[in-house]
Amino acid sequence: MPRVTTSFGFDIGYEEAGGGEHRPLVFLHGVGSDKSVWHPQLAHFAAERRTIAFDYPGYGDSDPAPAGTSRETYAAAILSAMRELGVGQAHVCGLSLGGVVAIAMNAAAPDACASLALADTFAQHPDGHAIRQRSLAALEHGTLRELAEARVDVLLAQPADPAVRAEVVETMGRIDPAAYRIGAEAVWLADQTERAHEIRVPTLVLCGAQDHVTPPTLSHALRELIPGARYEQIEGAGHLGNLEQPAAFNTILGAFIRGVDSRA
Repeated sequence: MPRVTTSFGFDIGYEEAGGGEHRPLVFLHGVGSDKSVWHPQLAHFAAERRTIAFDYPGYGDSDPAPAGTSRETYAAAILSAMRELGVGQAHVCGLSLGGVVAIAMNAAAPDACASLALADTFAQHPDGHAIRQRSLAALEHGTLRELAEARVDVLLAQPADPAVRAEVVETMGRIDPAAYRIGAEAVWLADQTERAHEIRVPTLVLCGAQDHVTPPTLSHALRELIPGARYEQIEGAGHLGNLEQPAAFNTILGAFIRGVDSRA
């Protein structure tokens, strides 16, 4: 897979498809996955626009995360990678940790974000500290694959598609534990309440109806923080609606970004 050298001197992995005159679309993954989680969206949206899914530092095909890496590093690295790839402005869609990073990107460079699609995420998670501690404690006594096996049925709406379940376990199982620890802090300890309130770009908040990790109540709270944001719920989905219900996810996201483009 290709890599792009950021202004910080390290490379991050990415995968892209499509092209054309429409604004590009950027995808940001969660703490337990990598850019490959967006394959259903890359395939779908490539027909109408340039579509790019990035890894964070330490994830996927990226270089190891440097010392001191945080959610701010993730945001700055993605913005730098966009510039290096000639993307001055894009629609930005992030899931879970990706939503946290998208909010941080908008705070750092609002002109780079044509819109935000924030899926199964939050401004602040009331149980974030406890979730992080449980995850890190599990890693002290086992592997990430074992953690994935223990967590996958909570992540997905039940009964889960066996192929999706296997993909989630396989993807999470290959993450570098050091990168996962950084990602866990970046997402679960986030408090971006003020940043969310200051968002001024069109924003879509999505959530799986059966998401038990970042439940719809948190998405409703996020929507209320963001002026003019709208909420869409994905039936039959848990925490990973883009994989569990890709057709519904793509339809909702596509209608949103095309609406933003039409008003530009």
